[in-house]
Amino acid sequence: MNDFSTMQPRTATQVVVRQNSLIRQVYAWMGAGLAITAFVSLITLSSPAILNAVLGNRLVFYGIMIGELALVFTLVGAINKMSASTATLVFIVYSALNGITLSSVALAYTASSITSTFVTTAGMFGAMSLFGFMTKRDLTSWGSFLFMGLIGVVIASVVNIFVGSSAVSWVISGIGVIVFTGLTAYDTWKIKAMAAQGTEGRKPAILGALTLYLDFINLFLMLLRFTGDRR
Repeated sequence: MNDFSTMQPRTATQVVVRQNSLIRQVYAWMGAGLAITAFVSLITLSSPAILNAVLGNRLVFYGIMIGELALVFTLVGAINKMSASTATLVFIVYSALNGITLSSVALAYTASSITSTFVTTAGMFGAMSLFGFMTKRDLTSWGSFLFMGLIGVVIASVVNIFVGSSAVSWVISGIGVIVFTGLTAYDTWKIKAMAAQGTEGRKPAILGALTLYLDFINLFLMLLRFTGDRR
């Protein structure tokens, strides 16, 4: 007798267990990345020597930013060739470097504004990530739409560096909030879908953590620029 009726629930249960396991790992590594970023940022702010060396020298500051981009592209593009320990190290180094560059944010905005924006970001991120994980809808169509929005935000931001328009910056930030809010749900859904297909292990967890880490940080920055109080 075919026991398919008993096999199917067992398989479905295994999928759910795999999804929950990967999501837990992703959030654990993402939380670790955010903690490292916050810790390094506080150290940078508490050291006038480090602040002067980084923020007082544009070559150093932009050099660190270029290094961050290189680490992200390396992790995304070459993670299959890396060992799990190497991928973890790259993620940790990136999180630390990001803490150095983000220290400039604390100098530009009030502490109360940063705190309230962080709480708002955490709430929005949590709600959209939960939606992405719980929804039964196929969010594939969101990917291309959000990617186009992301490219538009990046191009407009680069152009506005030379234009220097506060009104354009405000509009970019508003659109950026929408884009990264949507990306949070989409990326969570994508991680869940990967787990359903059998993806597991530390390297996929690190890659997923990097994706959601970037969503969180960029959503925070966009909200801060949109509603934050400057010093």
